[in-house]
Amino acid sequence: MRYSANHKLETREKLLQSSALSAKRSGFSTVGVDGLMKAIGLSGAAFYSHFSSKDALFTAIVERELCQSLERLGGEGAKDRERLERCLKHYLNMAHVEQPESGCALPALGAEIARSDIQVREQAELWICRLQESWAQILESDSVAWSVLSQCVGALVVARMLATPDIQRVVLTSSHDEICRQIARQP
Repeated sequence: MRYSANHKLETREKLLQSSALSAKRSGFSTVGVDGLMKAIGLSGAAFYSHFSSKDALFTAIVERELCQSLERLGGEGAKDRERLERCLKHYLNMAHVEQPESGCALPALGAEIARSDIQVREQAELWICRLQESWAQILESDSVAWSVLSQCVGALVVARMLATPDIQRVVLTSSHDEICRQIARQP
């Protein structure tokens, strides 16, 4: 039985969405192709009609997730510091610590991206640089934009490593306050 092209696109999107959630929650390498396909109700054999390899899926996940992060954190219309500060407050909060599957892929998948092949890292670089450029326009400084981006991702990684919610909150609040002070010093 042949499926329509639209069905194939819908299945691919389900696979991307389900795999991204799973990867951000538990890591990408923890689940095999069969498990990824089972999560959307299909057999493992059907995977290869959508992606040539698991690495190709990971590349697509990185592109999709970082594109969404760019839209949320620095997309069109993000030309003022007030909006950037609201984004930072939203980014550096306990919900983002407790629910990695619904947030930015960088703190959740950064280590796996760093260990991945060149295609994955190039895709990540493209979207990370776009976010940095967006923030650099607002902050009028390339280096401050890199610093703020790194501090945000690092703060989430550190907070997620900790076991005590009160200490996690201290990490997030301290990071947010220091970033805001850094931004306020910019012209």
